[in-house]
Amino acid sequence: MRAAFLLALLALLVLGGCSSLLFYPEKGQPFIPSVAKLEFRDEFLTAADGTRLHAWWLPAKAGVAVKGTVLHLHGNGGNVASHLGGSWWLPAQGYQVLLLDYRGYGRSEGEPSLPGVYQDIDAAFAWLQEAPPVQGKPLVVLGQSLGGALAVHYLAGHPPQRARLKALVLDGAPASYRQVAQFTLNNAWLTWPLQVPLAWLVPDGDSAIYAMPQLKGVPLLIYQSIDDPVVPLSNGVSLYQAARPPRVFQPTRGGHVQTFAEPVWRQVMLLFLNDPQGFTGLRRLAEVPNPESPQ
Repeated sequence: MRAAFLLALLALLVLGGCSSLLFYPEKGQPFIPSVAKLEFRDEFLTAADGTRLHAWWLPAKAGVAVKGTVLHLHGNGGNVASHLGGSWWLPAQGYQVLLLDYRGYGRSEGEPSLPGVYQDIDAAFAWLQEAPPVQGKPLVVLGQSLGGALAVHYLAGHPPQRARLKALVLDGAPASYRQVAQFTLNNAWLTWPLQVPLAWLVPDGDSAIYAMPQLKGVPLLIYQSIDDPVVPLSNGVSLYQAARPPRVFQPTRGGHVQTFAEPVWRQVMLLFLNDPQGFTGLRRLAEVPNPESPQ
Protein backbone atom coordinates (compact mmCIF):
# COMPACT_ATOMS: atom_id res chain seq x y z
CA MET A 1 0.00 0.00 0.00
CA ARG A 2 2.84 2.37 0.85
CA ALA A 3 4.55 1.59 -2.46
CA ALA A 4 1.34 2.31 -4.40
CA PHE A 5 0.93 5.64 -2.61
CA LEU A 6 4.50 6.66 -3.37
CA LEU A 7 4.09 5.70 -7.04
CA ALA A 8 0.92 7.80 -7.30
CA LEU A 9 2.67 10.73 -5.66
CA LEU A 10 5.68 10.37 -7.94
CA ALA A 11 3.47 10.34 -11.04
CA LEU A 12 1.78 13.57 -9.97
CA LEU A 13 5.09 15.21 -9.19
CA VAL A 14 6.46 14.31 -12.61
CA LEU A 15 3.32 15.22 -14.58
CA GLY A 16 1.79 17.93 -12.43
CA GLY A 17 2.96 20.92 -14.45
CA CYS A 18 1.91 19.49 -17.80
CA SER A 19 -1.21 21.00 -19.36
CA SER A 20 -1.82 17.77 -21.28
CA LEU A 21 -3.20 16.33 -18.04
CA LEU A 22 -6.37 18.31 -18.80
CA PHE A 23 -7.08 16.33 -21.98
CA TYR A 24 -8.24 12.73 -22.47
CA PRO A 25 -8.96 12.46 -26.21
CA GLU A 26 -10.25 9.47 -28.14
CA LYS A 27 -9.31 8.99 -31.78
CA GLY A 28 -11.67 7.82 -34.45
CA GLN A 29 -15.38 8.32 -34.95
CA PRO A 30 -17.57 5.56 -33.46
CA PHE A 31 -20.74 6.85 -35.13
CA ILE A 32 -22.09 9.77 -37.12
CA PRO A 33 -25.12 11.99 -36.38
CA SER A 34 -27.24 10.32 -39.06
CA VAL A 35 -27.50 7.36 -36.68
CA ALA A 36 -29.58 9.72 -34.52
CA LYS A 37 -31.48 10.84 -37.64
CA LEU A 38 -29.69 14.18 -37.69
CA GLU A 39 -28.64 15.90 -40.88
CA PHE A 40 -24.94 16.79 -40.78
CA ARG A 41 -21.81 17.31 -42.78
CA ASP A 42 -18.13 16.99 -41.98
CA GLU A 43 -16.16 20.22 -41.92
CA PHE A 44 -12.37 20.54 -41.82
CA LEU A 45 -10.76 23.65 -40.37
CA THR A 46 -7.12 24.72 -40.22
CA ALA A 47 -5.59 26.25 -37.10
CA ALA A 48 -3.00 29.03 -37.31
CA ASP A 49 -0.15 26.55 -36.85
CA GLY A 50 -1.43 24.38 -39.72
CA THR A 51 -3.16 21.71 -37.63
CA ARG A 52 -6.12 20.21 -39.50
CA LEU A 53 -9.25 20.01 -37.38
CA HIS A 54 -12.52 18.15 -37.79
CA ALA A 55 -15.99 19.35 -36.83
CA TRP A 56 -19.58 18.39 -37.40
CA TRP A 57 -21.97 20.95 -38.84
CA LEU A 58 -25.58 20.34 -37.83
CA PRO A 59 -27.93 22.57 -39.87
CA ALA A 60 -31.28 23.66 -38.51
CA LYS A 61 -34.01 21.13 -39.16
CA ALA A 62 -35.64 21.46 -42.56
CA GLY A 63 -38.67 23.70 -42.41
CA VAL A 64 -37.62 25.36 -39.14
CA ALA A 65 -36.65 29.04 -39.22
CA VAL A 66 -32.99 29.60 -38.31
CA LYS A 67 -32.72 31.49 -35.02
CA GLY A 68 -28.93 31.44 -34.68
CA THR A 69 -25.72 29.43 -34.58
CA VAL A 70 -24.21 27.59 -31.61
CA LEU A 71 -20.49 26.85 -31.35
CA HIS A 72 -20.36 23.78 -29.11
CA LEU A 73 -17.07 23.31 -27.22
CA HIS A 74 -17.09 19.90 -25.54
CA GLY A 75 -15.39 18.48 -22.46
CA ASN A 76 -11.99 16.87 -22.01
CA GLY A 77 -12.82 13.22 -22.76
CA GLY A 78 -13.87 11.34 -25.89
CA ASN A 79 -14.62 13.33 -29.06
CA VAL A 80 -17.56 14.87 -30.91
CA ALA A 81 -19.42 11.56 -30.92
CA SER A 82 -19.23 11.37 -27.13
CA HIS A 83 -20.64 14.87 -26.74
CA LEU A 84 -23.39 14.96 -29.35
CA GLY A 85 -25.84 14.65 -26.46
CA GLY A 86 -25.14 18.27 -25.55
CA SER A 87 -26.38 19.77 -28.81
CA TRP A 88 -28.33 17.19 -30.87
CA TRP A 89 -31.61 18.83 -29.84
CA LEU A 90 -30.76 22.34 -31.03
CA PRO A 91 -31.35 21.96 -34.82
CA ALA A 92 -35.00 21.07 -34.23
CA GLN A 93 -35.32 24.37 -32.32
CA GLY A 94 -33.86 26.45 -35.15
CA TYR A 95 -30.23 26.58 -33.98
CA GLN A 96 -27.52 25.34 -36.32
CA VAL A 97 -24.48 23.87 -34.56
CA LEU A 98 -20.74 23.67 -35.14
CA LEU A 99 -19.44 20.87 -32.88
CA LEU A 100 -15.64 21.08 -32.85
CA ASP A 101 -13.06 18.45 -32.03
CA TYR A 102 -9.88 19.96 -30.58
CA ARG A 103 -6.50 18.86 -31.88
CA GLY A 104 -5.85 15.22 -31.05
CA TYR A 105 -9.55 14.39 -30.69
CA GLY A 106 -11.55 12.24 -33.09
CA ARG A 107 -10.43 12.96 -36.66
CA SER A 108 -8.48 16.12 -35.79
CA GLU A 109 -4.71 16.07 -36.20
CA GLY A 110 -2.08 16.89 -33.56
CA GLU A 111 -1.93 16.49 -29.80
CA PRO A 112 -4.01 18.53 -27.35
CA SER A 113 -2.26 21.03 -25.11
CA LEU A 114 -2.46 24.59 -23.87
CA PRO A 115 -2.23 26.99 -25.57
CA GLY A 116 -2.70 24.98 -28.76
CA VAL A 117 -6.41 24.39 -28.23
CA TYR A 118 -7.02 28.15 -28.20
CA GLN A 119 -5.84 28.16 -31.81
CA ASP A 120 -8.51 25.54 -32.49
CA ILE A 121 -11.23 27.75 -31.01
CA ASP A 122 -9.85 30.65 -33.04
CA ALA A 123 -10.11 28.51 -36.19
CA ALA A 124 -13.75 27.78 -35.36
CA PHE A 125 -14.53 31.49 -35.03
CA ALA A 126 -12.74 32.17 -38.32
CA TRP A 127 -14.82 29.48 -40.04
CA LEU A 128 -18.02 30.91 -38.59
CA GLN A 129 -16.99 34.36 -39.82
CA GLU A 130 -16.99 33.08 -43.42
CA ALA A 131 -19.68 30.36 -43.49
CA PRO A 132 -22.67 31.65 -45.53
CA PRO A 133 -25.41 30.04 -43.35
CA VAL A 134 -24.05 31.90 -40.30
CA GLN A 135 -24.03 35.40 -41.70
CA GLY A 136 -26.54 37.77 -40.14
CA LYS A 137 -27.56 35.26 -37.48
CA PRO A 138 -26.94 35.52 -33.72
CA LEU A 139 -23.93 33.55 -32.46
CA VAL A 140 -23.90 31.61 -29.19
CA VAL A 141 -21.12 29.61 -27.51
CA LEU A 142 -22.05 26.51 -25.50
CA GLY A 143 -19.11 25.32 -23.37
CA GLN A 144 -19.47 22.09 -21.44
CA SER A 145 -17.04 21.08 -18.68
CA LEU A 146 -13.48 21.84 -19.86
CA GLY A 147 -14.94 23.41 -23.02
CA GLY A 148 -16.59 26.03 -20.83
CA ALA A 149 -13.34 26.90 -19.08
CA LEU A 150 -11.54 27.10 -22.44
CA ALA A 151 -14.27 29.35 -23.82
CA VAL A 152 -14.06 31.81 -20.92
CA HIS A 153 -10.27 32.09 -21.10
CA TYR A 154 -10.30 32.42 -24.89
CA LEU A 155 -13.04 35.05 -25.02
CA ALA A 156 -11.37 37.13 -22.32
CA GLY A 157 -8.35 37.50 -24.59
CA HIS A 158 -10.22 38.00 -27.87
CA PRO A 159 -12.49 41.08 -27.69
CA PRO A 160 -13.56 40.99 -31.39
CA GLN A 161 -14.85 37.43 -31.07
CA ARG A 162 -16.46 38.26 -27.75
CA ALA A 163 -18.28 41.20 -29.34
CA ARG A 164 -19.90 38.86 -31.88
CA LEU A 165 -21.69 36.81 -29.23
CA LYS A 166 -25.34 37.03 -28.38
CA ALA A 167 -24.78 34.81 -25.34
CA LEU A 168 -22.49 32.35 -23.58
CA VAL A 169 -23.83 29.16 -21.96
CA LEU A 170 -21.66 27.17 -19.53
CA ASP A 171 -22.52 23.69 -18.31
CA GLY A 172 -20.51 22.13 -15.49
CA ALA A 173 -17.50 24.34 -16.25
CA PRO A 174 -14.63 24.24 -13.73
CA ALA A 175 -13.86 27.61 -12.21
CA SER A 176 -10.41 26.45 -11.13
CA TYR A 177 -8.50 23.44 -12.44
CA ARG A 178 -6.68 23.31 -9.12
CA GLN A 179 -9.89 23.31 -7.07
CA VAL A 180 -11.35 20.49 -9.15
CA ALA A 181 -8.13 18.50 -8.70
CA GLN A 182 -8.33 18.98 -4.94
CA PHE A 183 -11.99 17.93 -4.98
CA THR A 184 -11.03 14.73 -6.82
CA LEU A 185 -8.09 13.99 -4.54
CA ASN A 186 -10.29 14.59 -1.52
CA ASN A 187 -12.65 11.84 -2.65
CA ALA A 188 -9.94 9.15 -2.86
CA TRP A 189 -8.64 7.70 0.41
CA LEU A 190 -5.20 7.13 -1.14
CA THR A 191 -4.66 10.82 -1.95
CA TRP A 192 -6.82 12.48 0.71
CA PRO A 193 -3.93 13.15 3.18
CA LEU A 194 -1.97 15.11 0.55
CA GLN A 195 -4.84 16.69 -1.38
CA VAL A 196 -3.60 20.26 -0.88
CA PRO A 197 0.07 19.87 -1.86
CA LEU A 198 -0.79 17.60 -4.79
CA ALA A 199 -3.50 19.93 -6.08
CA TRP A 200 -1.01 22.79 -6.11
CA LEU A 201 0.95 20.90 -8.74
CA VAL A 202 -1.92 21.38 -11.20
CA PRO A 203 -1.45 24.42 -13.49
CA ASP A 204 -4.13 27.00 -12.72
CA GLY A 205 -3.19 30.15 -14.64
CA ASP A 206 -5.68 29.51 -17.46
CA SER A 207 -8.58 28.78 -15.11
CA ALA A 208 -11.89 30.45 -15.92
CA ILE A 209 -12.21 32.19 -12.56
CA TYR A 210 -9.41 34.63 -13.45
CA ALA A 211 -10.77 35.46 -16.91
CA MET A 212 -14.48 35.68 -16.09
CA PRO A 213 -14.48 39.36 -14.93
CA GLN A 214 -13.26 40.39 -18.40
CA LEU A 215 -16.36 39.09 -20.18
CA LYS A 216 -18.20 42.37 -19.86
CA GLY A 217 -21.42 42.69 -21.80
CA VAL A 218 -21.80 39.00 -22.71
CA PRO A 219 -25.08 37.57 -21.33
CA LEU A 220 -24.20 34.43 -19.42
CA LEU A 221 -26.15 31.33 -18.36
CA ILE A 222 -24.34 28.99 -15.95
CA TYR A 223 -25.71 25.49 -15.39
CA GLN A 224 -24.26 23.61 -12.43
CA SER A 225 -25.57 20.32 -11.06
CA ILE A 226 -25.91 19.99 -7.31
CA ASP A 227 -25.02 16.31 -7.73
CA ASP A 228 -21.99 16.79 -10.02
CA PRO A 229 -19.30 14.26 -8.97
CA VAL A 230 -16.60 15.94 -11.07
CA VAL A 231 -17.06 19.71 -10.73
CA PRO A 232 -18.40 20.74 -7.30
CA LEU A 233 -21.29 23.14 -6.91
CA SER A 234 -18.95 25.73 -5.38
CA ASN A 235 -17.18 26.10 -8.75
CA GLY A 236 -20.38 27.18 -10.47
CA VAL A 237 -21.15 29.61 -7.67
CA SER A 238 -17.65 31.09 -7.91
CA LEU A 239 -18.00 31.64 -11.65
CA TYR A 240 -21.34 33.36 -11.16
CA GLN A 241 -19.92 35.64 -8.46
CA ALA A 242 -16.97 36.57 -10.68
CA ALA A 243 -19.13 37.28 -13.75
CA ARG A 244 -20.50 40.65 -14.78
CA PRO A 245 -24.25 41.18 -15.35
CA PRO A 246 -26.32 40.11 -17.10
CA ARG A 247 -25.80 36.60 -15.81
CA VAL A 248 -27.97 33.73 -14.58
CA PHE A 249 -27.01 30.86 -12.28
CA GLN A 250 -29.20 27.81 -12.85
CA PRO A 251 -28.70 24.88 -10.45
CA THR A 252 -29.70 21.49 -11.84
CA ARG A 253 -29.68 17.85 -10.75
CA GLY A 254 -27.94 14.82 -12.22
CA GLY A 255 -24.49 13.74 -13.34
CA HIS A 256 -21.68 15.78 -14.85
CA VAL A 257 -22.82 17.58 -18.06
CA GLN A 258 -25.95 15.44 -18.28
CA THR A 259 -27.99 18.66 -18.23
CA PHE A 260 -29.59 18.43 -21.66
CA ALA A 261 -30.78 14.88 -21.15
CA GLU A 262 -33.63 16.58 -19.28
CA PRO A 263 -36.18 18.46 -21.44
CA VAL A 264 -36.71 21.05 -18.70
CA TRP A 265 -33.12 22.32 -18.96
CA ARG A 266 -33.28 22.40 -22.73
CA GLN A 267 -36.36 24.59 -22.38
CA VAL A 268 -34.51 26.86 -19.95
CA MET A 269 -31.72 27.44 -22.46
CA LEU A 270 -34.25 28.28 -25.16
CA LEU A 271 -35.98 30.78 -22.86
CA PHE A 272 -32.61 32.36 -22.10
CA LEU A 273 -31.65 32.62 -25.77
CA ASN A 274 -34.98 34.26 -26.55
CA ASP A 275 -34.12 37.07 -24.10
CA PRO A 276 -30.51 36.89 -22.83
CA GLN A 277 -30.64 40.37 -21.35
CA GLY A 278 -33.88 39.91 -19.44
CA PHE A 279 -34.06 36.24 -18.46
CA THR A 280 -33.54 35.79 -14.72
CA GLY A 281 -33.61 32.00 -14.38
CA LEU A 282 -35.97 29.61 -12.71
CA ARG A 283 -36.31 28.84 -9.03
CA ARG A 284 -38.96 26.14 -9.41
CA LEU A 285 -39.41 23.60 -12.16
CA ALA A 286 -43.09 24.51 -12.23
CA GLU A 287 -42.09 27.85 -13.69
CA VAL A 288 -41.07 26.20 -16.95
CA PRO A 289 -43.90 26.58 -19.46
CA ASN A 290 -45.21 23.47 -21.16
CA PRO A 291 -44.11 23.82 -24.83
CA GLU A 292 -47.18 21.78 -25.85
CA SER A 293 -49.54 24.13 -24.05
CA PRO A 294 -52.03 25.99 -26.29
CA GLN A 295 -50.63 29.28 -25.04
